Amino acid sequence: MPLPEPDEVIQAAGPWTHRDVSANGARFHAVDIGSGPAVVLLHGFPTFWWTWRRQLTELAAAGFRAIAMDLRGYGGSDHPPEGYDPRTLASDVASFIRSLGISQAIIVGHGWGGLAAWSTAVLEPEVVRGIVPVSMPHPRRLRAAMMSNHRQRKAMHYAMGFQLPFAPERSLTANDGQRVADLIRSWSADPTWLDDEAATAYRAAFLRWPTAHTAIEYHRWAVRSALRPDGLSYMSLMEAPVQCPVLQVQGVSDPMMLSSSVDGSEDFVRAEYQRADLDCGHFPQEESPAEFTRTLLDWLTGPALR
Repeated sequence: MPLPEPDEVIQAAGPWTHRDVSANGARFHAVDIGSGPAVVLLHGFPTFWWTWRRQLTELAAAGFRAIAMDLRGYGGSDHPPEGYDPRTLASDVASFIRSLGISQAIIVGHGWGGLAAWSTAVLEPEVVRGIVPVSMPHPRRLRAAMMSNHRQRKAMHYAMGFQLPFAPERSLTANDGQRVADLIRSWSADPTWLDDEAATAYRAAFLRWPTAHTAIEYHRWAVRSALRPDGLSYMSLMEAPVQCPVLQVQGVSDPMMLSSSVDGSEDFVRAEYQRADLDCGHFPQEESPAEFTRTLLDWLTGPALR
């Protein structure tokens, strides 16, 4: 059965409103629902805004304004030729929040979206009320884990394959994006959550050209910048402590971002830090949506943000 057109899943109908937002010199696609304190949701690789579909409605019902954006190079957002580094991501997110007329927001980010959340909290703190990194350690803890833990290096070996030219893009788009679904399954503790609807959505969205290229560019920057001035400068900046409340969410059976690699992230936080370890893999919002949403709402309405 042929996949739907990418725009069909990117513009998925629902109780939310689709919008395009100009920010940081680019155009970002987002969905918006509810009113109240703003919660901005950032996806990771290889998904798009739709990964937050359950949380969007639950957050709105609980009295929040929930906004899920496609990162640059994904989904319905612009796919510029450059800017796939965390400093640009932080500028994207901060400018996006300001363009919506919001003074401060809670940032919930999964994977690369979590890296953006950590980065925005340090580099653009005035727009951040709190952050919820999901399946993503503090950047300096991740670097330390990659240097000292062979299990973490092995778990992320796929990113080394992404350094090759052309071949990674072809592998991700071959057979109608089958590898996208295969990666998601392999990083899940129980892959049965990835039913035909979800697999079809993620594969179809990834086939919007040049998503396969721009999504890989994040990984290319991460590896190639390790000893370059831009990468070293970023890591130096990230020594500054996070001054807003943090809820760290981690799947205890995450085979890609190991739970032990998250340990020590609290050392970079000067405000209240909480950690929630859920019985799932790399995609808590998908694998354990009820538990994840309950954990998030308990924190959002708890004392940390009062």
